[in-house]
Amino acid sequence: MNETHAIAGVPMRWVGPLRMSGNVASTETEVPLATYESPLWPSVRRGAKLSMMVENGISATLVDDRMTRSVLVKADDAHNAYLAALDVAAQLEELRAIVRKCSRFTELVALRHEITANLLFLRFEFTTGDASGHNMATLAADALLTHILQSVPGITYGSISGNYCTDKKATAINGILGRGKNVVTELLLPRDVVHRYLHTSAAAIAELNVNKNLIGTLLAGGIRSANAHYANMLLAFYLATGQDAANIVEGSQGVTVAEDRDGDLYFSCTLPNLIVGSVGNGKGLDFVEENLTRLGCRAEREPGENARRLAVIAAATVLCGELSLLAAQTNPGELMRAHVHLERKSTSTTVGGW
Repeated sequence: MNETHAIAGVPMRWVGPLRMSGNVASTETEVPLATYESPLWPSVRRGAKLSMMVENGISATLVDDRMTRSVLVKADDAHNAYLAALDVAAQLEELRAIVRKCSRFTELVALRHEITANLLFLRFEFTTGDASGHNMATLAADALLTHILQSVPGITYGSISGNYCTDKKATAINGILGRGKNVVTELLLPRDVVHRYLHTSAAAIAELNVNKNLIGTLLAGGIRSANAHYANMLLAFYLATGQDAANIVEGSQGVTVAEDRDGDLYFSCTLPNLIVGSVGNGKGLDFVEENLTRLGCRAEREPGENARRLAVIAAATVLCGELSLLAAQTNPGELMRAHVHLERKSTSTTVGGW
């Protein structure tokens, strides 16, 4: 049977520009979003326009950067599993030397373990340069597992992936320990901007955020997540920049905070699991290369800096869309009017009066 190679076309637009600053990048840039949900473009555009009205725009702080892979080994009982965990921990520097032989861009930064019955889960945490790091982490973990099985007595092979990473699943451990880039974005909007351009108030948005994102998600059983729709912006951004789109599962775990500060609106989105890269699989397509270049993420920089720049831009994009949606939801009927108006192929691109 002949293989047929085709490219699935997803509509893409550049929206913005948005303004941002922080410990990784201070820039003004449009962002590419590939989506079938056409109202997403004007919604993100509205949030981006608000960021241009503040001197430093969206503040994006990169808190951490690591890719993980967990392996599973088996012992006869819990006591031997515990002794094996101590033995592995004692070899940390040797393990780091093994990882450096796998790739000059991979570094073992932490090792954690969990014991259940006679099972020992080992969670390796790496930095992986400008790559998102899936394959680099697995390659390093495979080398580490081979060494551990040879050097630690009383254990046998379980799996190269023990689901304690955790890859492409919504779990508590990723939110607690992090997987990928951990970015916090913040925006402080004056009350007149909130009233004029979002047609609402800081108090209304703050109340909705508590009632919907915090209480509603709690009642629904959400896992370390309290937001309206991070996944929408992340998927569109990931598809446009050649990322592994399945990583929006853990990527969309995050927390939105909104405060009324004497009428001004403090708005923040924390994303602890942004898995993005500026090199690697998916980056060979012409449109992806063009988009990454236009975002300034293919420049000559120290290893890892382009991927971190991409992560903070992604996080700022999420804030723009999250703010716009929550503002719309404070006004009865606005969200549905926008969807009906835009998804019926109207030539207008207005949302909430824009």
